[in-house]
Amino acid sequence: MELGIGMFGDLAFDQTTGKYKDAGVKIREILEQIKFMDEVGIDVFAMGEHHRPDYAVSSPEIVLAAAASITKNIKLASGVTVLSSSEPVKVYEDFSTLDLISDGRAEIFVGRGSFIESFPLYGYSLNDYEELFDEKLDLLLKINSQENVTWKGKLRAPMQNQTVYPRAKNEGKLPIWRAVGGTPQSVLSAAELGMPLVVAIIGGMPVQFRNLIEFYKQEYKKAGHDVSKMQIAVHSHTFVSDDPEVIEGYFHNYKSQMDRIGSSRGWAPYTKMQYDGGRSKEGALFIGTPKEVADKIAYLKEIFGITRFIGHMDVGAPEHDIMMKSIELFGKEVKPLVKDL
Repeated sequence: MELGIGMFGDLAFDQTTGKYKDAGVKIREILEQIKFMDEVGIDVFAMGEHHRPDYAVSSPEIVLAAAASITKNIKLASGVTVLSSSEPVKVYEDFSTLDLISDGRAEIFVGRGSFIESFPLYGYSLNDYEELFDEKLDLLLKINSQENVTWKGKLRAPMQNQTVYPRAKNEGKLPIWRAVGGTPQSVLSAAELGMPLVVAIIGGMPVQFRNLIEFYKQEYKKAGHDVSKMQIAVHSHTFVSDDPEVIEGYFHNYKSQMDRIGSSRGWAPYTKMQYDGGRSKEGALFIGTPKEVADKIAYLKEIFGITRFIGHMDVGAPEHDIMMKSIELFGKEVKPLVKDL
């Protein structure tokens, strides 16, 4: 099983200045962190896409390309590419270029995204929310499998015998994962298409997703795909420390981000009870000591049969030195413990 780390590039808010941390400083810290991930044996890094003042990264492919030049082994993925408001030809071109720079380490996680600011930004209507994604996914998958593309949809101009270059290293094909938040229809679509699945589990209890993942396995097999090639990943909020005071203090980082997002979504203020409940064995927060985190990842492997776990590790913008320590523990202690378990 592969272990990875995901980030959105959360920016800390300075109450004294009323401003967010400088995005340039944050991106340079992220690059240093990815380089360190590669050194401590992390298998995958996933960079999210947002178009908001509280996140530093709107173009994951640019950050990943910079990371490709300073790493050797770690796979580099978007987490996620908001495909509904993206141009599939450009998505393929960007990631195939990244694939060539990194010598075959690029991956794409496609999803609708949990934020909608990219729709008005790029001139798309939310009335076309579902159809945009389905149509663009169809085109992206066709580009990924064919050098010369003829395609027609309703919301994008047709393509007639168009070529898309450069081609990715593996006979032009990039690994394209379907990222979902728990919608059965999205899971069904991924299974029928034979796409690897990434399930974001950020609340409640992971065991509640068991039926959904079993549904994916069932439909994947029913569609005639090779079960030996099936890949399932879970993406959950994660933070590792061997210092109890750091874990307790991280609650304030986590709460600040949950409350900032929740203020626009009608959520009640985040509580310490929720934090402690999420950190329990049955909860969805992988926050704790290396042993606690490893035990919970092994539990996911047991109940879901996952092939990859991605710990989303920068929620609430922890300080750079604390992030580096969390990454070190995840690579040097959590990963070996998971293998042993």
